[in-house]
Amino acid sequence: MRSASLLLGIILSAACVFAQDYPDMGRAYGRSMVITQNGIAATSQILASQTAVGILARGGSAADAAIAANAVLGVVEPMMDGPGGDLFALYWDAKTSQYVGLNSSGPAPRALTPAVITSKGLKEMPLGGINSVTVPGAVAGWAKMHERFGKLPWKDLFADAITYAEKGYPVTEIIREAWLIDSGLERLRANPESVRVFLPGGKVPETGQLFRNPDLARAYKMIAEQGAAAFYKGPIAQAILKTSQRLGGVMTGEDLAAFTPEWVTPISTDYRGWRVLELPPNGQGMAALEMLNIMGTSPAAADSSSAPEVHERIEAMKLAYSDLRRYDADPHTYDIPVGKLLSKEWAQQRAALIDGRHANCSVPPGHVISGDTTYLTVVDRDGNMASWIQSVSQIFGSGVTVDGMGFELHDRAAGFSLDPASPNVLAGGKRPFHTIIPAFMEKAQSRIAFGIMGGANQPLAHAQFVSNIVDYGMNIQAALEAPRFTKRSADGCDVSIESRVGAETLQLLSERGHQLAIRREYTQEMGRGQAILHDAATNTNFAASDPRADGAAVPEPLSH
Repeated sequence: MRSASLLLGIILSAACVFAQDYPDMGRAYGRSMVITQNGIAATSQILASQTAVGILARGGSAADAAIAANAVLGVVEPMMDGPGGDLFALYWDAKTSQYVGLNSSGPAPRALTPAVITSKGLKEMPLGGINSVTVPGAVAGWAKMHERFGKLPWKDLFADAITYAEKGYPVTEIIREAWLIDSGLERLRANPESVRVFLPGGKVPETGQLFRNPDLARAYKMIAEQGAAAFYKGPIAQAILKTSQRLGGVMTGEDLAAFTPEWVTPISTDYRGWRVLELPPNGQGMAALEMLNIMGTSPAAADSSSAPEVHERIEAMKLAYSDLRRYDADPHTYDIPVGKLLSKEWAQQRAALIDGRHANCSVPPGHVISGDTTYLTVVDRDGNMASWIQSVSQIFGSGVTVDGMGFELHDRAAGFSLDPASPNVLAGGKRPFHTIIPAFMEKAQSRIAFGIMGGANQPLAHAQFVSNIVDYGMNIQAALEAPRFTKRSADGCDVSIESRVGAETLQLLSERGHQLAIRREYTQEMGRGQAILHDAATNTNFAASDPRADGAAVPEPLSH
């Protein structure tokens, strides 16, 4: 007994010495930022991050690295993204000191009309199947970005993706979780080609199991050798059309061949001295900016996870999403009052509707489509920055895998409405409402490229991230890791929130009328984010990767 007491005394004494030498080594987040003066990449899968920095080490630009990483993600996160999806990018061109936006979302086939959908006995847009497919824009977007900002040969950007598709890669934990989601499996199992490619042996691959996709390797080889023309006019286009026709789709060769991405001017707002930039509609970036404007009408609470702060964020989100539902659509077919919606006067009007004591459960419903996406960001040695997001929409998109090509087609037509009074009503040749949004924020000589995937979650996740940095002084890693809430529409008082939020806050929110679903400490439901901060004053890069994904921030190796 005496020896045990003596041992305990020694331990306690050592602990006191340690505490004196290191008075406060704790922190509220887990991972450290990755800091370097070389280029750096942050993606949701470490193999893609390694590919990106390999391209940077060879002298490639941020655009080159983003394309190469995106191609790898199409292999290792097949349910999230790939050549069958759409792409949006925001790019900081250090040479011209300008932000450049690219909208590479494809339109509905010209023959796809509300009458086609209703003739199938449907009363709303399908969430899967061939009639949920619009023209995939990703490959054309890669080509457009490479043409303007690329430095390395196009064909060199696909080598790693081809190798991983041919030889296989071990499936990671969080990606297997996504593979198991019931709605995605249901869409896959409706298509024998999808089962053959993505359910080897009829089952979801186990964690660590090697997954190969030789058909996708073949498609990537065609794209590498023939350029985007292989996808929109060549053998891949022929396979897409053959698959569509077999399943009763209406897409034509003209629909594919006529597609071209669009250069767009970013929209922005000022949030307490920081400029925050998003892409304009048909994406939902304006909801993030409106939410920030509403939050900016009053001082932030003392604690980011306090009940007053979370309550205000939730209520601001409902108002912004209500406006999003009402006004967002393809700007080529509808005059969207973006200037009005992003004005400070409008924010004051909307903020006046927030009751600090009660949740508003009767905000007009927002028909916001859920989705699953990949976001990545890269900075190169010249200071160019890519904020890059690509998606097949829902888990495994439409569930339709292109015959012999190893990738599924997205289901972005699900973003349309069949309501003739809606600005987002389905029409042939029109682009649907889109969820995926890349972003930047800047102040003085600090510039942050960031994005947080997760369908309708994205604008409110962006606003939470920005507030965490601006209002609470968090670094980008802490801002990504901080507990988040999510809500898929403006309707009702249901809110999902991570369990790391304190019990007192949860109780006070419930008393205000919020109907809380308590989630795990870190859940993909809140989105999976990446961020890079470039400090132009010191030419130092800081990168963060969300623990809600399997990714990492990886620096470019030293060159000698």
